[in-house]
Amino acid sequence: MSKVNKANKAGVNGGKKPSFFQENTKSIVFIAAGIFVLILLYIGYQKLYLAPRSEKAANQMYKAEQYAAIDSLQSLAIEGDGSYPGFKEIAGEYSNTKSANIANAYLGGLLLRRGEYQEAIKALEQYSPTGSQVIDPLILGLLGDAYSESKAYDKAANYYKKAASTHSNEYTTPMFLRKLGLVCEELNDNKGALEAYKRIRSEYPNSEEGASIDAYIARVEASLD
Repeated sequence: MSKVNKANKAGVNGGKKPSFFQENTKSIVFIAAGIFVLILLYIGYQKLYLAPRSEKAANQMYKAEQYAAIDSLQSLAIEGDGSYPGFKEIAGEYSNTKSANIANAYLGGLLLRRGEYQEAIKALEQYSPTGSQVIDPLILGLLGDAYSESKAYDKAANYYKKAASTHSNEYTTPMFLRKLGLVCEELNDNKGALEAYKRIRSEYPNSEEGASIDAYIARVEASLD
């Protein structure tokens, strides 16, 4: 065998195995370039598409918010008045914006007040948590209310539990613990009801619910005897 052949053979069989990077340099370059393009597209989407839509939605929503504060005009808050859109249109037209998110919260609450429970649930389920210590648990609680009014007490209990454990505070937590206790009673889960009521007494005695919670506890304890 010639020296050249031996050298070639040694190069094939005796050399180190190429690394993954060496074997896939071209693929990795293409992947990196693709990721870079995606990042640019995302930034462009945020700045050129979402930002203007968010501003437009915010500018148009103020009228619906004004109507929402007046009982007799709440249908205009939902549907719009012909000149300004209502929460329903804003939620659909400006999806993926903060205004649409808040519009879903308003819309769900107003539909709940009108007794349109299934439509309220659809709107409230579109809400994305913002980190707000008041709004986030309130939306979960409104879902609990909608399911409770629909007599879907299992689902209502689940949402009240979530609401009571989300951003615990002196206002929303005892309110939803009391509602949890009430739906537990509807489900004949007196143990669960008692647990919710006693938590109000021990953790939130100075809340509005805490002022009358002993009567709830006494009622449930009497049913357990």
